[in-house]
Amino acid sequence: MTAQHDFPLVNLHEFETTSSTGRLEYGSRVDTICRRSGFLAITGHGVPADLIETMWDETRKFFDLPLEQKLKARPRQPGDPYGYFTVKSEALARSRAGMDGGPLLPDLKESFSCGPIHPLTGREGADELAFCYAPTPWSAVSPAFHAAWIAYYDAMEKLAERIMRLFACALGLPEAYFNPYFRAPISSLRGLNYPEQDTAPQPGQIRAGAHSDYGTLTLLLPQQGSGGLEILGPDGQWQAVPAIPDAFVINIGDLMALWTNNRWVSTVHRVVNPPSSRKGQDRRQSLAFFQQPDWDSTIEALPNCVSTGHPPVFSPVRSGTYLMNKFRSTQ
Repeated sequence: MTAQHDFPLVNLHEFETTSSTGRLEYGSRVDTICRRSGFLAITGHGVPADLIETMWDETRKFFDLPLEQKLKARPRQPGDPYGYFTVKSEALARSRAGMDGGPLLPDLKESFSCGPIHPLTGREGADELAFCYAPTPWSAVSPAFHAAWIAYYDAMEKLAERIMRLFACALGLPEAYFNPYFRAPISSLRGLNYPEQDTAPQPGQIRAGAHSDYGTLTLLLPQQGSGGLEILGPDGQWQAVPAIPDAFVINIGDLMALWTNNRWVSTVHRVVNPPSSRKGQDRRQSLAFFQQPDWDSTIEALPNCVSTGHPPVFSPVRSGTYLMNKFRSTQ
C-alpha cells in the first residue's frame, strides 16, 4: 500500500495473496482511509488492458455520433434510469437537496447508462423493482458497443465483489459477510462525456455538481491525463483526484456510510470546469460502475459499528427504494 500524489493507493492482488496477518494489516489501513476520505485508488485489479481499451473505443465512438442518432438510445420512458442522457439533463447537486447552498444548475455532461445484465425473474409488483430492472435500449446502439459494455460490466461486477471482501476485512468481518446482499445486485454502469466548452457556463455551473454517490462503492476509470474531479476534504477544502495510470478510483457511497453508521465517509465530490488555458483540449471522459445491493436488501448499521455511545444514525432503508428516490431527485 502506497500513496501517489498524496492519494492512497492499494494493490488488491497483494492483499489477496498475502498472509492472514498481512490481510489484517491491509484491512486496518483501508479502514483508516475510509474513515478519513472514503476515496482510494486500486491497482493489481487484473482487468485486462484490451477489454478496457475496447470499452474506451466503443464508448468514444458513441459519444461522437450526431445528437439525433444518440437520441434514439434515450430511456424507453420518462423516469427510467438507463440509456442516453443529453447534456444538462441531470443536476447531481439536487440529490443533496441544496445542502451546499449553491445554485442547482444542470450538469455540463452527457451519459449513457446500463442496468443489471442478469435479469431478475419471478418478481413483480414493486415500483422500485420495475425501476431497477428497466430495460436498457441496446437495440439503438451498435453490436460492438453492446458487447463491450456487457463484458466490461461483468468485469466490474467481479472486481466490486473482490473489493467488498477487502472492505469486510477492514471492518473486522468475515470476508464473505456481504455476499448475501449481492445475489442479484442492481448495479449500473455509466459512460460519461464532458464536451469541450465552446461557450462560457452560467455562473456556478460546472460539469458535475457536488454530490455523494448512492450505493456501496463506485469504480471509476477516468480518462488518462484528465482533470477536474475533486473531493471535499474534512477541512472543507476541495482536493484534486489524480488519474493514476492502470488504477481505478474507488469511493464509498451513501449505503456504505449507512452500513458503517458513519464510521466510513461517503465523500462529496464534483467535476469542475477546465481552465481557460485548455480551451480546445478540454473534453473529458470517464467510466463509472456503481455497485448497489439487491433491490430488496435492507441496509442498516452493522452491529460492530453500533455502541451505547454511538447508536444508529440512520433508519434502515431498502436498496431499491433508496436508489430510485435518489436518481429521480436529480432529473
